[in-house]
Amino acid sequence: MLQNTIASGASIDYDSESGGSSGNNEFLAFTLGNEEYGIDILKVQEIRGYENVTRIANAPEFIKGVVNLRGTIVPIIDMRIKFNLDEPTYNELTVVIILTLGKRVVGMVVDSVSDVTTLSNEQIKPAPDMGTTLNTNYLLGLGTLDGRMLILVDIEKLMSSSEMGLIEELAA
Repeated sequence: MLQNTIASGASIDYDSESGGSSGNNEFLAFTLGNEEYGIDILKVQEIRGYENVTRIANAPEFIKGVVNLRGTIVPIIDMRIKFNLDEPTYNELTVVIILTLGKRVVGMVVDSVSDVTTLSNEQIKPAPDMGTTLNTNYLLGLGTLDGRMLILVDIEKLMSSSEMGLIEELAA
């Protein structure tokens, strides 16, 4: 078994004998603005419609607040604000993807969710080097499928970055 290391240092196991991936490279595809993103489906706990949150004083703008999900306090992050996209609108298509990241549960607001996509290693290209203008450490790469391009996000790296460390404090 080989291990294919992608641009960010993340790896996907590849079984050379069967000619394919030994693990499922399945990504939940979602949209933010005009772009389509993908995250590891195994990190997704559930998908919910957007509902009002309880605001937390002095939290950064991208942390919308918290919700009580069956007894668990879940911080809700609006990825449109986090990525400096257009002014977010909240409508019937707006969803919250509930993620399980290690021992933490976090909600991520996105414009919409489209499908679960399976990508082979050949369909995942390294993220381009943007120099110092853009931090691409949390990108796994770019997935291509039937004319679609998914920006593949290592959601654990993104959510554990230094500025997202506030989430841990809010959830405590």
